[in-house]
Amino acid sequence: MIPLPENKIFKGKWNGVISLVLPYRCLVTGEIIETNAGLSPKAWGELTFISDPKCKVCGIPFAYSDAEVDCQSHEDSPLCIDCLEHRPVYDKALSTLIYDDASRPLILGYKHGDQLHMAVSFTDWMYKTGQEFFGEADYIIPVPLHWKRLLKRRYNQSALLAGRLSKLSGVEVLKQTLIRTRATPPQGHMSAKDRSRNVKHAFICKDNKDLNNKTVVLIDDVLTSGSTANECAKILKQAGCAKVYVLCLARVAHL
Repeated sequence: MIPLPENKIFKGKWNGVISLVLPYRCLVTGEIIETNAGLSPKAWGELTFISDPKCKVCGIPFAYSDAEVDCQSHEDSPLCIDCLEHRPVYDKALSTLIYDDASRPLILGYKHGDQLHMAVSFTDWMYKTGQEFFGEADYIIPVPLHWKRLLKRRYNQSALLAGRLSKLSGVEVLKQTLIRTRATPPQGHMSAKDRSRNVKHAFICKDNKDLNNKTVVLIDDVLTSGSTANECAKILKQAGCAKVYVLCLARVAHL
C-alpha cells in the first residue's frame, strides 16, 4: 500500500471524501452527524450523564433534596445510605452514564453485538469522567472475563475500554494481572446479596507486577451492585495496592 503523504491539506481533503462515502452516524439514533463525537443532538438529550450531587464513594447520583440533607450531616461530603452502612472495599467509583432504557441498547450492542467502534466514544467520555483518577494512578486494570466466556464472546469489553483509556491517559494497562478463576453465572436477575455470593473467590492476582503501595484504576462497563468491583478491589488490596478506584461506563441507579 502506498502511504499517504504527511500533508495537512491533503489529509483534510481525504477525510472529507471519506465522510461522504462513510458518514459519521449517531451511536444511538443512526442519524448522520457532522463529527465523530458519536451522538446527535437528540441522543444527547436521551442519555443521562451523571453529574453532581452524587455519593462521594460509589458515585450514585442523588436527588437534590437528599444531597442537601446528607451534606449537612456529613461535613459537605455526602454518602449514600448503602455506603454509610457498608463502606465498599474500593476507595471511590465514578461512572459516566445512568444505565437505563436509553443507554442499555447502546451498551449491549457494544458488549454482545460486536459494535466495537463504540469504544472510541465511550472511552472519550470515560476519560473525562475519571480524570481525577488518572492523575494519581500507577496502573489501569480491566475486570477480567473467565476464559470460557472470553472464548465465546471473542473479546473482553472492559479490556478494550482499558486499552484505549491507557492511550488517552498515558497510564500503563495490566491485562494479565487480575484473573477470573471461576466461570460465574450471569448476574442480571440476582439480588445484591446473591451477586456478592456469586463473585466471592472468583478472582486471583498474579504476581507479574509489583503492586505494593500502588494506585490502580479498575475498569468495567456497568456498575450494578458493586459486588464485582468490591471483590476485585479486595484481591488487589491483598496484593498490596494502596488505593483502588473504579471507573465504569454506566451504573444502575437503583437495584
